[in-house]
Amino acid sequence: MQKRAFLLALHLALWGAPATADNAVPTSPDLFDRYSSAAQELVNEGLSYIGVRYRFGGTSPETGLDCSGMVQAVFRNALGLNLPRTAHEMARQGDKVGRQELKPGDLVFFNTMRRAFSHVGIYIGDGQFVHAPSSGGGVRVEDMSAQYWTKRFNGARRLVDETTPVITHSNGH
Repeated sequence: MQKRAFLLALHLALWGAPATADNAVPTSPDLFDRYSSAAQELVNEGLSYIGVRYRFGGTSPETGLDCSGMVQAVFRNALGLNLPRTAHEMARQGDKVGRQELKPGDLVFFNTMRRAFSHVGIYIGDGQFVHAPSSGGGVRVEDMSAQYWTKRFNGARRLVDETTPVITHSNGH
């Protein structure tokens, strides 16, 4: 129940509209255009993994996820897009985006292993991102302005735009 309350509060802060149990996109046309709908699907899907345990090499919410496994699952389940397996390969996809130009749904990359693009998360708005951080932890939301992340930020990529179709799906995890 606490997880649901947290997700609802976060959703309200980011989107200004109530989240629904099935992650449906609010229908108010002045709130969301097609880009925003695709981005909202990514954010909703990413937030639905909060608490899923970290597992190195993990690609399934049921058995655990690593950072790129989480991003792969989110994009596949929310939009039907298949991304490469590693953060480094993902960093070659889409369009480069500056830190000041970030929009929800953008991929954010960090140097966490003494090499560029060794960690990836999904920007959810308001300076925050969702990711699968490390062994012993689980998927969570973090503030990009925290010193740890600011020092390690490598860049961002945009994979969704106003032409990205939104698929309907049932969230089975």
